[in-house]
Parts: sequence; structure tokens; C-alpha cells
Amino acid sequence: MFSHNTFNFTLITTLGFLLLISLLSQPVSAKVVHKERSLYRNILIEDKGDLRCLKFNVKSSKTQQSCFLKSQPERLYFNYTKLLLSSLLINPNPEKILIIGLGGGTMSNTLHQLLPDSQIDNIEIDNSVIKVAREYFKFFENDHIKAISQDGRVFVKRALLKKQQYDWIILDAFNGDYIPEHLMTKEFLEEIKNLLTPQGVLTANTFSVSKLYDYESATYKDVFGDFYQVRNLKNSNRVILAMNPQHNVHNADISAITKANVKALEKPLKQFGVDIQLLVESMSSTKNAEDWPRNTPVLTDQFAPANLLNMK
Repeated sequence: MFSHNTFNFTLITTLGFLLLISLLSQPVSAKVVHKERSLYRNILIEDKGDLRCLKFNVKSSKTQQSCFLKSQPERLYFNYTKLLLSSLLINPNPEKILIIGLGGGTMSNTLHQLLPDSQIDNIEIDNSVIKVAREYFKFFENDHIKAISQDGRVFVKRALLKKQQYDWIILDAFNGDYIPEHLMTKEFLEEIKNLLTPQGVLTANTFSVSKLYDYESATYKDVFGDFYQVRNLKNSNRVILAMNPQHNVHNADISAITKANVKALEKPLKQFGVDIQLLVESMSSTKNAEDWPRNTPVLTDQFAPANLLNMK
């Protein structure tokens, strides 16, 4: 016979098990490990289980600027950071790299592991961001890797006066809403182009769904000519990959060049969670698909309604 005691025990056990499952399935709440108000923004560092993220304000989860897994800091967390590495398919051995927009410094750390002999200059306007990158995101510095607290455009102008040049420039500066508008104009991109070596490559993190998409595209096309769009369906980011017009890729078969570099890059990139074949498949040239109106105005220092358009 099935006794009442057995029934009660079974019921309690079942309810306890269901409660445990319910608790385990609850989303892990974020724990704030650091917050401060810098000269430029609210800075927030949050831990959510194994994930640590840097945010630039507290109103929206969309303000994440940099994230990494504490147990696997070498793996790139955001899809767009993986897309930025598409530059290596064109120039696999850049000796001098410029990153405008530090975030947590995860991209700099990745590039140092991939290219230990390369010089990496990280430009970040907010000195507080540099400090939290060092303390909370294991941002690594040595004689080859520097963090410079300066506005990106000011640095570029001064670098040009010093006749400096870079093999790879990464634009990844965000102010919490979008790219600062003085880093989007034709004049700025002309300065960036002049800062590239003859075989230099630029990768810029933008968005596919931005109201500024057409304006950005028209501006990059005006300065660099045809460029590559690197994106996939995993998120709304679009990486613009542009080359110095002197680059020999402009007169060569891009598929042959990338194919030659895929095999060499496949194993090194895999440790960072990057699928090299997916990178290749994510690249498309505006030469074959120009997806914005031809009469779109170019952003200039006089006509740069970037923040205004993005807030509408």
C-alpha cells in the first residue's frame, strides 16, 4: 500500500526539486564592482557570473563598451571585435597599430598575444577608463604597448606633424550614445588616410541599423573609394574595412590574398574564439554592392549632425 508518509515525502521531495530547478534557472543578477563619475561620463563595472562588463551609463544594457569572461580572458566576447580582425586577412603582420577608443583594453591584449613584436598605441580621451582597464580588465602595457590619454583627433593631428604612420588603425571610440561626430567627418578620415602606411588598413566599428548608415558610407567612400563591409547576422554591428588607396590589394584579387592568409591565421585566431572562414564570408565589397543612395551628403566638420540624427 502507498502510505500517507510516503506520499508526503514524495511530494516534499518533488516540490524541493522543482524549487531548486527554479532557483538555478533564474538569471544571474549583475553585481556592481565599481562605479564613478569621470570628467566625461558615468563609468560602471558589472560582474554577472563569469562575465565582467564596462558600461558608460546605467540606463541601458546597450551601453556595454567592453566585456570579457574572467575564466577565459583571452576569448573575444563581442562579435564585432572578432570582425575587426578581418584586417589581418589583408595585412597579417602589421608592425605599428593605432587603436582609438580603449574600452577595457581587450582588443589591445588580443593583438599583443597575436603580434607580440608589434607596437600598439591605445588612445583614450578619458583617463578614468584607462585606470579601470588596468585594474578590472587586465589591460597589459609594456615598452611596445602604450595607453595615451588624449582626444583621438588631437592625437592624429599631432602624429601627422611628427610624420608618424601606422600599418593598422582601429576606430572604436564611443561616448555612450554613438561615435563622437568629430571622428566621423571627411576631414578626420582624410587625416586617418594620411596616417596610414602605403599598405595600411583601417577598420572602424559602426552600426548597420544607425540612422547615420548612409552618411557614414558615403563619407568613407568619398575618402577611401570602395571599401569592405564586414558583418553577419549575429548582431547589428558593421565593421568598415578600408585601405590606403596606394595599397596593392586595389589592383589584385582580394580572394587570392585572403586565401593565402587564411591557413596561417586559422589556428592562432581559434584560441580567441574567432572562426576565420566566417570572417571571410562576412566580407563584401561596396564595388559590387553599394547599399546607400548615391546623392547622400558627406559628413564634414561643417555638416556633421551625427549625434542629432542618432537621437531622433
